[in-house]
Amino acid sequence: MKQIGIALIGCGAISGLHLKAISQIPTAKLVAVVDTNAELAAQTAETYDCAYYTDYLEMLKNPDIDVVHICTAHYQHAPMAVDALHAGKHVLTEKPMAETKEAALTMLRAAEANPHVQLGVIFQNRYNPASQIMKKTAQSGELGKLLCLKGIVTWSRDASYYQTEWKGKWATEGGGVLINQSIHTLDLLQWIGGEVSSIKGTMSTDSLEGIIEVEDTVHAHLTYRSGATAIFYATNAYGINSPVEIELVFEKGKLVLTGDTLYRVIDGVQTMLTSPETTNLGAKSYWGISHGTQIADFYDHLLSDRSYGLNGPEGFKAFNLVMDVYESARSGKRISYL
Repeated sequence: MKQIGIALIGCGAISGLHLKAISQIPTAKLVAVVDTNAELAAQTAETYDCAYYTDYLEMLKNPDIDVVHICTAHYQHAPMAVDALHAGKHVLTEKPMAETKEAALTMLRAAEANPHVQLGVIFQNRYNPASQIMKKTAQSGELGKLLCLKGIVTWSRDASYYQTEWKGKWATEGGGVLINQSIHTLDLLQWIGGEVSSIKGTMSTDSLEGIIEVEDTVHAHLTYRSGATAIFYATNAYGINSPVEIELVFEKGKLVLTGDTLYRVIDGVQTMLTSPETTNLGAKSYWGISHGTQIADFYDHLLSDRSYGLNGPEGFKAFNLVMDVYESARSGKRISYL
């Protein structure tokens, strides 16, 4: 089979999940890593036996590179993705797509202008076994109509987390707990619940006031075209990184997710459908377990020349909701998509 040449931009914390996944794909070859920190780039290149660059534009000139993974600061995602797509490289970018709606739209336009390459967006939690069951249950109607949904994220970030220059600022991070930590849960609510018809949000800075510009706490209320409703709450002001909670209430029962454990409840009888999987992420286990699964699926689509489903427009759905929660919170008005 054809071997795919890969470059990864950004050798920070999240890059390890990508690099591990790449190493487990037989048809994938890591050609280069890129980081403006030359020492970090060199160390990563030595570990993974590849070349390194400190300028991603120089890397894009390498004809051996077919795919670019973007694992950088939020404000760098869009310009890097646009340059890579125009250079004829496939792109798989970490969430969020960008730091503003306008920047994300430049990515969609670049993908449309280069249909011979694909743009994929990381939302690895869609691939979790529990997420797949929740999606299938909602689609099949086996528990009747979906009536309402709930998503809760209670995590912890202190001042030390924001010592990185770009975090905690609207111009570079694009927001706080919503765009960074809890966008995955909001994505699951829209992916499972179906087309959103309106959203209203509020935000505040409860524990990090004076430390960050952006919010550390957010609440949203969603309505769906189906008639279902959802509430969403996320905060970085809790004392620990508690398991994410999602609840789906149907006419004939409900599904309750806590972390990676999913229960079905019918007439008061609780049945465990999934249990936690072993992970080597340690303290970062709350990131989820499915980066490798999504990355492998992306390459499977490239190798078989099929369009990848979690593409730019699909990744934009949750990102657009994030941006509209911020807009609603500032204006005090509900945003409708009718």
